[in-house]
Amino acid sequence: MAKENLTIINDIAEVAKESVDYINSQLENFTPERYFTIALAGGNTPKKLFRHIAENYATALPWNRIKLFWGDERCVPPDINESNFKMTYDNLIKFIDIPPENIFRIKGENNPDEEAFNYSIALGQNLRSRNGLPSFDLIMLGLGEDGHTASIFPGRLDLFASDEYCATAIHPDTGQKRITITGKIINNAAKVAFLVTGVKKAKVVSEILYRVPGADKYPAYFVNPVNGKLRWILDAEAASVL
Repeated sequence: MAKENLTIINDIAEVAKESVDYINSQLENFTPERYFTIALAGGNTPKKLFRHIAENYATALPWNRIKLFWGDERCVPPDINESNFKMTYDNLIKFIDIPPENIFRIKGENNPDEEAFNYSIALGQNLRSRNGLPSFDLIMLGLGEDGHTASIFPGRLDLFASDEYCATAIHPDTGQKRITITGKIINNAAKVAFLVTGVKKAKVVSEILYRVPGADKYPAYFVNPVNGKLRWILDAEAASVL
């Protein structure tokens, strides 16, 4: 793991400022008609990040040139607290001036297989193509204590080889159905950023970054953008055994 691809942070404010600066710097190099496309993550750490951006940088980004997607979603309606969309709406979207047509939520209330197919179409229609596949400008990822990322869980490593853009998955403990982007979409992004906090993730983080024998049981082990950049952003607890 190259040191320049690993950052240990003290505060979520660091990530918020860096994220805003990065998006603005990329948009400066884009043609006026090109959007910056992001796949968002769920979880408590992204929630803090979204809230900080909403409170401090709501007008610092040209939201009309940004398209928001999600890397995964629970199969629940958008008004249920488990919904990744609801979390993002409550902490970011309702505070910013982003056109509704720039928001592409995964409709967790729909039939999962049909929605995975429909979201695949949305990706194909709204993302630029690279290597013959839709390519995000940025994908945010979390990391589970079991090494899962997006909704690709241990035992479903086939989703890194799948030719589908999106697929359905089942949480191995709860049995809850999910919809997730697949490994080929993750690894075709221009930039992928893991955002990981908490001491409970430290062991998995260490095993993946040091590529220890057996770490290939973790889905996150296989995140490696083909022609893009991978970044790990950790707090001190998540980095405590590096």
